[in-house]
Amino acid sequence: MCDVKESQFGDGLHVYGRGEQGEAERTGLLTALRGARVAGGPSGSPWRGRADVLPTGRNLYTTDPRAVPSRTAHAQGVTLADELIRRHLQDHGDYPRTIVVDLWASATMRTAGEEFAMALHLLGAEPVWDLQSDRVTGVEILPLAQFDRPRIDVTLRVSGLFRDAFPTLCAMFGQAVRALARRDEPPAWNPFVGQAVTARVYGPGPGRYGLAMGDAAETYTADGRLAAGEAWLAASSHALDGEEGEDGRDVSDPHGIRDRVAAADAFVHVQDLPETDLLLAADYAAHEAGFAAAQSVAGGSAALYHLDARDPDRPRARPLREEIARVVHARAANPAWVDGMLRHGFRGGAEIAATLDHLGAFAHLADAVSVELIDLYFDATLARETVVEFLEAANPAALAAMRARFAALHAANLWPTRRNSILAQLGMPA
Repeated sequence: MCDVKESQFGDGLHVYGRGEQGEAERTGLLTALRGARVAGGPSGSPWRGRADVLPTGRNLYTTDPRAVPSRTAHAQGVTLADELIRRHLQDHGDYPRTIVVDLWASATMRTAGEEFAMALHLLGAEPVWDLQSDRVTGVEILPLAQFDRPRIDVTLRVSGLFRDAFPTLCAMFGQAVRALARRDEPPAWNPFVGQAVTARVYGPGPGRYGLAMGDAAETYTADGRLAAGEAWLAASSHALDGEEGEDGRDVSDPHGIRDRVAAADAFVHVQDLPETDLLLAADYAAHEAGFAAAQSVAGGSAALYHLDARDPDRPRARPLREEIARVVHARAANPAWVDGMLRHGFRGGAEIAATLDHLGAFAHLADAVSVELIDLYFDATLARETVVEFLEAANPAALAAMRARFAALHAANLWPTRRNSILAQLGMPA
């Protein structure tokens, strides 16, 4: 038996159930095309079990921040935390002591807070829910007896939209850290004991969004990398988890974020969207590789992890270099993907060129791209006559940009290929 729900679409009431969304989807679309009112509904990802967001034809009113993280998201957050710890143990033979977690509001809305729940579990804490409304009313510190590992010192780097949409989560995380500092526990198992309580949630200042790197990610020089690192730090310089009072919860603390970056053993970004990868959007390179550039300014040498949570049943934490290699082999340098882009004209050419731009940013800012991977991408694109002919006809600007990008990568020694055929085609000396 399917679940039955009701949805109001302007001039009619429609009943639908799971597996029977087609009629509701069509009705919503047609209602919108007629210029009639489409009733609002919550945002989220049906892929994460959010059946309440269907049908997708509704207008969105985003989310109820008081219900984040949900009980389901918390359970998945525990799984993500365990997977991250497992991979770090495998790679380094020890538990991470300090971690920076990169949080985006869009992902939090889709998953109802899985990444935030992961961060709480790394601390050794969990949300407290109201039994009637399932809204989060506080945070509980779990006893050490429930764990086979020490508590981990976690710092959240949140986006501007996260700061605006989820201020209660920022405050909750700060409350958890302050409560941990008051625990009577061995310092070897609780890194907050005996330490001055400082901020653990950082993000942009009021009214600021994004990282404002400009062209630093595409300027393949040491100065460009330093500029990108400074931009990442400047866009993460406000502490957002302080107690309410004279100074408020949003204070400028540029030295604090530098200290947290320098002290980090690991950095992690969680990806939940199944239809994308870290080479399809510039934000991945700006945030993930940008952190590596920030360490070139602040100091430190953290392990960089990309936590693939697209399949909730099989999350996989991979080092950034490994994830990039996986994406290049599976998608970017796959002739089937490139051929698919040829069917999309101008836009397809732009996507081919953008993937190279993002690959170059990871190579420049994080030193996370091997020479062989760029060779593979060249072989899948400009080494193929059909692709060059397509770009010349559909998007000559993309072709010129790719030739310039490959040449710039070679000139900066980010792609020191020794293949004479490539160098000759790009007009570079062997």
